[in-house]
Amino acid sequence: MEPLSQHHTGRPDTAEPAGLRRGLTDYGDTGFSLFLRKAFIKGAGFSDDALQRKIVGIIDTGSGYNPCHGNMPQLLEAVSRGVMLSGALPIKFPTISVHEAFSNPTSMFLRNLMSMDTEEMVRAQPMDAVILVGGCDKTVPAQLMGAISAGIPAIQLVVGPMVTGSHRGTRVGACTDCRGYWGKHRAGIVDIEEIGQVNNELVPGVGTCGVMGTASTMACVAEALGLIPIGGASPPANSAARLRVAEITGRLAAGPLPTINSILTRNSFENAITVLQAIGGSTNAVVHLLAIAGRVEGLNLTLDDFDRIGQKTPLLVDLKPSGDNYMEDFHKAGGVPALLRILSPLLHLNERTVTGRTLGEEIAASSALFPQSIIRPLCNPLVQDSALVVLRGNLAPGGCIIKQSAMSLALRKHTGRAVVFTSSRDLVNRIDDPNLDVDKDSILVLQNIGPVGNPGMPEAGYIPIPKKLARQGVTDILRLSDGRMSGTASGAVILHISPEAAVGGPLTIVQNGDLIEVDVQNRKLELRIPAAEIEHRLDKWKTYQNGVRQEDQARRGYRRLYLENVLQADRGVDFGFLTCKGE
Repeated sequence: MEPLSQHHTGRPDTAEPAGLRRGLTDYGDTGFSLFLRKAFIKGAGFSDDALQRKIVGIIDTGSGYNPCHGNMPQLLEAVSRGVMLSGALPIKFPTISVHEAFSNPTSMFLRNLMSMDTEEMVRAQPMDAVILVGGCDKTVPAQLMGAISAGIPAIQLVVGPMVTGSHRGTRVGACTDCRGYWGKHRAGIVDIEEIGQVNNELVPGVGTCGVMGTASTMACVAEALGLIPIGGASPPANSAARLRVAEITGRLAAGPLPTINSILTRNSFENAITVLQAIGGSTNAVVHLLAIAGRVEGLNLTLDDFDRIGQKTPLLVDLKPSGDNYMEDFHKAGGVPALLRILSPLLHLNERTVTGRTLGEEIAASSALFPQSIIRPLCNPLVQDSALVVLRGNLAPGGCIIKQSAMSLALRKHTGRAVVFTSSRDLVNRIDDPNLDVDKDSILVLQNIGPVGNPGMPEAGYIPIPKKLARQGVTDILRLSDGRMSGTASGAVILHISPEAAVGGPLTIVQNGDLIEVDVQNRKLELRIPAAEIEHRLDKWKTYQNGVRQEDQARRGYRRLYLENVLQADRGVDFGFLTCKGE
């Protein structure tokens, strides 16, 4: 048996700590720290041979409260097999698991907490590399944010999208169709019996939403960043292909895996934004990419980068909510590798990926294109450019987002009178009031659902069309807020207005009847009242705030930490002290 001074790694004491000797617990005696660590882990049945090997940590985000991650046991088995086939030791460990529909007040409230959990558990435990296994909406950005800050080699594995179900002969899938059928139910088109029937079919199995929602968007974006093996974003959760991706991921993690920080550059983020625009991806991805970039020294990504790249990037992928199809169709059409091949003239092909090869080399090695109708060629896009648009103006000095690829053409240039709701509770209480003074030309305004105003910036920005309008056949109406909406949603919805109402942004002083001008082509969002009146209202708001105890003042715990440190939407809603600058 080797002497303890060699730490069972075959390396002299002067070598950089690796394997089991990484991050030893501080007992004031490193030899005893390793001795004690080995004693305990041998209790789990590990041999000296196993404990001499490279250790690959595998994050387990399985949870009874996270049905999207229901294939986690099979993925963990497959990824562990890949690690062991390459001669390393896989060790699974849990972190927070966040599901969109099972998180109060919202999963976004917990994203930064999950990133902290990921970072600290990766730092605290001995591993030479880590595999980030996630999928549902906020888990992938949280894991990437944490892994960047932890600074060790890492690779992402997603659980994969669910397949579609069937309702009365029609394909259905979460969650664009969830909203579509619910809207029809509100309009009186779908009765209570049918809404119950379709509820059984919308989520036919495990996996993330089967459309281009936030989860699928972040998977595609992570592949474009070079953090997922080529072709790893789109295989369905219940497929053999998904398990093969897991095994490949394990093999890569056991090899000379680079750190995420060494892969992420401004050019790699430009590639990711190009893909985001080409897939008509979730508006949430803008917030997440800003937060991820904020963890990387020297990147300084801004909303202007999204708009600049969008203006030269067409929408190519025909998937809901911007198109008609589902993630399983995208996978069968070639997935992200096929899209990257088509987008090659717009990409930085020399960017490094987790395989050690460049993005261009990975594209060249992927399958050739074949005839299909899901991924369009550059010469025949669904939308010529800018699926996602950044608007600015006196109502959004810090910017805001709209997905023009999923809105009514007639509303891209519109002026209407404001119908204001001061909170999500006010919205619930009044949106269906038959006496609500609203018509199809109105602009619905929802205040105080931003990062601070309603902690977690809920997806209430997808304001329902008032029942009395829905029953008149109105299917879209302009809506604006400082909150978010689901990536699976569609409509003329302006989101992420910054600064938000709760911190004194101009949104807070909008009143019923004010005229608001929206001009998507010219990137403009304007409150049509005199500048002097805006200043007067803002001064009045500040005076009122100074004399009122904040209702949402938090005295303790994570909520207090959140409220005291969260950044605005145009900076990714991260905590200032977690960014690379440590604000």
